[in-house]
Amino acid sequence: MSHIQVRGVEHYYEWIRQPSGSESKPVMVFMHGWAGSSRYWQSTAQVLSDKFDCLLYDMRGFGRSQGKARALEKAGEAVVEAGSIPAQEAAAAELTYELEEYADDLAALLDNLELGKVYINAHSMGASIATLFINRYSQRVERAILTCSGVFEYDKKSFEAFYKFGGYVVKFRPQWLGKIPFVNRMFMARFLHRPIPNKERQAFLDDFLMADYDAALGTIFTSVSKYQAEIMPGEFKKLAVSTLLIAGEYDQIIPAKLAEKAAEFNDQVELVVMKNTGHFPMLEDGDMYLKVVREFLNSGIRK
Repeated sequence: MSHIQVRGVEHYYEWIRQPSGSESKPVMVFMHGWAGSSRYWQSTAQVLSDKFDCLLYDMRGFGRSQGKARALEKAGEAVVEAGSIPAQEAAAAELTYELEEYADDLAALLDNLELGKVYINAHSMGASIATLFINRYSQRVERAILTCSGVFEYDKKSFEAFYKFGGYVVKFRPQWLGKIPFVNRMFMARFLHRPIPNKERQAFLDDFLMADYDAALGTIFTSVSKYQAEIMPGEFKKLAVSTLLIAGEYDQIIPAKLAEKAAEFNDQVELVVMKNTGHFPMLEDGDMYLKVVREFLNSGIRK
């Protein structure tokens, strides 16, 4: 469990590994979704660590990673102490909340850790970022697993209502909310079709409450936008690495039909709709999720 500077912002990351003697393993990078953290990938990574060195990290402004505002605050402190802004902290001032910027964050993280070609396992907003990363840095990706992702059509009225509601939700996040019994059950109700342990539900609520305000709000506007609706079909068409797209049959956040549309754009994309799961199939039916992933990793594209 460590922190590392990525483009002027301190990022949390951790390795989940199993001893392998002298034999080196490929690296699989796990990417979380909006207002989450790498914590919900730990159980999946633990199982896959028999074949991979699993790298989990929290994206900028989420989980245990720093937000831009805190990075700039530290830069200000550095000015007082040293008389100038260090280059790393100064770089943070240029960052935005566009998903392409988060893709570049990942590239910088891999550079800083001196990693070459990797496998990617990404979820929800993280899967959108991963898609952009693959197309910008295809030489760095061996294969990809995208969970709960797809393409959607722009609807101005619906999107504006979503922004208004999302802004309210991000603004009203008192820390005491996480201490009220059963709130985590209510919070997760729309995301799940099958129950998950209380510990997992509470971790999701805690991550949401601790997410950086600007990052949480900024990525609402950039991940669900007219721009994303326009470019994502093209991004799926461009995917040049073998990609597994996993959808939850009863996902209310990114319905399976949106994943089906995405898969139609590219023969490199293999779609699996997991029965009786919602937005977190890796937790709602972990055994089946791992079975599907292992089959993909151990074989070629079946289309």
